[in-house]
Amino acid sequence: MKGTDLICAAAFLAAVFLSGGPAVAGDPEAGRQKALKCQTCHGLDGVSKIPDAPHIGGQNEYYLIKSLKAYKTGQRKDEMMNFIVSELSDEDIADLAAYFASLEPKNQ
Repeated sequence: MKGTDLICAAAFLAAVFLSGGPAVAGDPEAGRQKALKCQTCHGLDGVSKIPDAPHIGGQNEYYLIKSLKAYKTGQRKDEMMNFIVSELSDEDIADLAAYFASLEPKNQ
């Protein structure tokens, strides 16, 4: 990567991180209701209940949206996640991300 490309990339990343990412209109309350499907693996509190599932409570909302969409498109692969997310609308994904991001992170 050339020096000018590196500077442009760094400026872009700084702008994204400093702005908190794109605005998301997810509804955390609606997400709580939708999270009932997630609780078996990730817990309703965002603390995983099985060793292979990550803790997602308090995770960055934009990251959660990107991850869920990547599972939905098959860009990220996990048999259970690909199946569960395949039925979610963009609104469902935004609501779930808003809910889990609103939780207090727990280290367990």
